[in-house]
Amino acid sequence: MKVFIQTILVLIFVCISSSAYADPIVTESTSNSTVTTTGDNKTTVKSPPPSAISPSINSNNSDLCTIGVSGAVQTQILGISGGATVRDMNCERLKLSKTIYDMGMKVAAVSIMCQDDRVFRAMEMAGTPCPFMGKIGEEAQKSWDAKPELRPTVKTQEKTKNDKLEGAAMGVGASLLLLLLL
Repeated sequence: MKVFIQTILVLIFVCISSSAYADPIVTESTSNSTVTTTGDNKTTVKSPPPSAISPSINSNNSDLCTIGVSGAVQTQILGISGGATVRDMNCERLKLSKTIYDMGMKVAAVSIMCQDDRVFRAMEMAGTPCPFMGKIGEEAQKSWDAKPELRPTVKTQEKTKNDKLEGAAMGVGASLLLLLLL
């Protein structure tokens, strides 16, 4: 059986290879033609869109009280990217308070924490008002009541109002810039 298959394969190979040595067929022909083409050509180039890549802002040191913020905007013509670090004031307050407490100055550490409106109100609700110019307890509460403009609540409300106005102005400015770029 094996010999039979080999014989058939040899015959097929000989037949195919012998046809390659045949004489070529030569024909002569002459033709005249006129081609007129009218049309519009349109070329479309597809390429990836340009991209503005925002920078990465690293704050790996755990002793830093900063947060990295970055962003990018890309239009068909122009790309803008940028980044910055933002101070975390609450983190700084906690670190300062802990450091002063570790130095043995407990009243000063509490005073630093009382600069936060939430801590100030919590201390009042607990019946232990924040220190006021070296006074503690009831004397401090009387002094806070006598000068309410020094409370962190008033300062926080003013700062929040200013932050909201500044944030709104930044948002409007960014929107106008985007519309201009588009």
